[in-house]
Amino acid sequence: MENTRKFYVDGEWVDPIGTDTVDVVNPATEQAIATIASGDEKDVDRAVMAARRAFDSYGSTTRSDRIALLSRIIEVYERRVDDLASTITQEMGAPTGLATTAQAPSGLVHLTAALDALRGFEFEEQIGTTTVVHEPVGVCAFITPWNWPVNQIAAKVAPALAAGCTMVLKPSEIAPLNAIVFAEILHEAGVPAGVFNLVHGDGPTVGAALSMHPDVDMVSFTGSTRAGVEVARNAAQTVKRVTQELGGKSANIVLDDADFEEVITRDVLGVVVNSGQSCNAGSRILVPSDRMDDAVAIARAAAGSIVVGPPEAEGTTVGPLVSQTQFDKVRRLIQTGIDEGGTLVAGGVGRPAGLSTGYYVQPTVFADVTNDMTIAREEIFGPVMMLIAYEDEADAIRIANDTNYGLSGMVSSSDPQRARNVARQLRTGMVHLNGAPLAFDAPFGGYKQSGNGREFGRFGLMEYLEAKTIFGDNEN
Repeated sequence: MENTRKFYVDGEWVDPIGTDTVDVVNPATEQAIATIASGDEKDVDRAVMAARRAFDSYGSTTRSDRIALLSRIIEVYERRVDDLASTITQEMGAPTGLATTAQAPSGLVHLTAALDALRGFEFEEQIGTTTVVHEPVGVCAFITPWNWPVNQIAAKVAPALAAGCTMVLKPSEIAPLNAIVFAEILHEAGVPAGVFNLVHGDGPTVGAALSMHPDVDMVSFTGSTRAGVEVARNAAQTVKRVTQELGGKSANIVLDDADFEEVITRDVLGVVVNSGQSCNAGSRILVPSDRMDDAVAIARAAAGSIVVGPPEAEGTTVGPLVSQTQFDKVRRLIQTGIDEGGTLVAGGVGRPAGLSTGYYVQPTVFADVTNDMTIAREEIFGPVMMLIAYEDEADAIRIANDTNYGLSGMVSSSDPQRARNVARQLRTGMVHLNGAPLAFDAPFGGYKQSGNGREFGRFGLMEYLEAKTIFGDNEN
C-alpha cells in the first residue's frame, strides 16, 4: 500500500515532520504487514492550520455544493469497497464475510444517510420575528477506534462534510490502513484541499494535541471511557465542543414469554460478531431464574456452533482479537470470571483448538453470574457473555440499569407491547426489540459513562452545527 509513511494534509500526501513510526500487525499471523508514520504536535498543527484556512471557503458552500460532493464520494467509495474490506481483514482480523458485508459497506451507509439528511435539513427557521440559522461548527478533530474502523470514520466525516465543516482525522494506530484508503477516496472525489486531513499517531501525542489545539472547534471521539475522560479534560482548556461514543455493558433482557431457543441462540451468536469487539454488544444476558437451566443448555449449544479461525478461511465466523494487548485483557477477565465463582458453560482461557498463532479466544459463556462480579461490570470487548438470573420483570430492569454505562440494550418478548414497556424503563441510549437491527438514519449514542452526543443521519448532522439567533430579522 502506498502512502503508509505519509500524512494527507491540505490536499496532498506529505512527509511527516517527525521520524517516529508504528508497525501495523496482522492479528491472525502476529506479523507486521505495514509501517506507518506516527505524528507529533507539529504535524497536528500543520493539519489544523490547513483545515482552518479551508473553512473560510468550505464553510460558506451551498447545500447543492455539498450534495454534489457527497454524491461523488459515494460513487468513488462504491468502487473501492473491496479494497477497504480486504484491508480491514488484514489489519484488524475481521472475517472476510463480515468485512465485505458489514465492515466496509457501513461507511457507504453513513455517507448515504448524511446525504439524505443534508437534502432535507432546514438550515434556517423563523420563530416569530427571530431567525435561527444553523451554521457549521468549524474545524473538527476526529479520533476513531480500531474495532469498526471505517464505520466510525464515516460516521463522523460524512455529517461534518454535509454541515460544511473542515476536519483532521486521527484513526487508531492499531488499524490505520483503511483510513489511508478512505483519504484516497475523498481525494479522488475532489474534496477541496484542506477540508479533510489525516494524521496518524497515538492518543497521548496526536490525540492530545488535537484535543487541546486552540484552532479546533470540536472534538468527536469514539473509544474507551478512560480515554474519553482524557479527551474531555484536554478539550476543556479551550471550551470546545466534545462529543463522545464510549464504552458499554449492555443488558439483554429475555422475558419469560420469549422463545428461548430462538432468542438465546440468536443473541449468543450476535455477541461474538466482530470477535465481541463492539461497544453495543449485549453481553449481559438476563434470564428468569427458573429458566436458567434451559438458557444454559441453549447457550452452550450455540457457542459450540461458532467457527473460530483464520479470517480468510471459508466458514470462519469469528476471527482473532485485534492485538496482543486485547488478547491478554480478555483472557485475564475470563480467568477473573472463573476466580469470582462464575460457572463456565462454554469456552475458557485457552486458545481454540488448532490455533497456536494469532490472537484467538474461545467464545465463552458464563452462568451463575451476579451483577456485582467484575465480568458483569467491566467492558470485556471480546467474545464473552454471561447469563444473569432475575426474579421478575422489575428485578430485570433493576439489574439492567445497575451499570455505569448506558449505550444499548435488548428486550425480547412474544408480546411486543410488553417489550416496549420494558424498553422505556431502561436508562440507555438505544434498545433493540426482538432482535431489531440498527437503523442508520436514527440516533446512535448513550447515557451515563457511555458518552454524550449522537451519531447517524439527521442527529449526526446536528452535532456539527451551531445555532445563531438573529433577533428582529423578520419584522414587518
